[in-house]
Amino acid sequence: MTVLKLENISKSFGAIQALDNVNLSLEAGEVLGLMGDNGAGKSTLIKIIAGNFKQSSGAISFENQNVEFSKPMDARDKGIEVVYQDLALCDNLTAASNIFLTREITRNIGFVSILNFSKMFQRAKNIFKELKSETLPEEEVRMMSGGQRQAVAIGRTKLSKAKVVLLDEPTAAISVRQVAEVLELIKQLKKQGVAVVIISHRMPDVFAVSDRIAVLRRGQLVANKKASNSSPEEVTALITGAIERA
Repeated sequence: MTVLKLENISKSFGAIQALDNVNLSLEAGEVLGLMGDNGAGKSTLIKIIAGNFKQSSGAISFENQNVEFSKPMDARDKGIEVVYQDLALCDNLTAASNIFLTREITRNIGFVSILNFSKMFQRAKNIFKELKSETLPEEEVRMMSGGQRQAVAIGRTKLSKAKVVLLDEPTAAISVRQVAEVLELIKQLKKQGVAVVIISHRMPDVFAVSDRIAVLRRGQLVANKKASNSSPEEVTALITGAIERA
């Protein structure tokens, strides 16, 4: 089933054309690798999907219904979650507290409402189990590896039962072992029917998990094809302009 469909999406900032008639769709349980050089339009496209920007023209449909995202909460309400490169985690809090940040579970004692830590820890434990992650709910984020931090950030998307997860450079600046952990997290999301868009400059990581590759150059979509029918060499040529389209 097509979860997300973008039709003729364009975005301009004054005289700068950031996106030019981009057509793209995303199926449930599909991993799409979105690639392109700096300034190609990747971040702009993601921010339009996430409700941070409004497209200048074009239409977005979600589960076959036309939608208008004027703010991030509009996209989140539909089931679209973003994990940005900086992860936006609180280092002094536990994994469980980060997952439930602004969405805490409470219980009432008389007229007083207090945090229900036991329920939050148990739910966080179940989320990490679903993701096949060894991250502990009680561990503070400041003590975690890059792979574990990604597990916490992705765990937050599970809490909201996301249907689409957008990952911005999830394997940047982490070790080889941690990269393997993050790629496994992406595979677990796919198995659970979640559609994933991964933005990355790390070609091997993208090809390791992606079903399809989309390449942007100067705001235009120059490739949208099965990963099995492409190669890192072709994508590099598309990014640099050595190949016009594929």
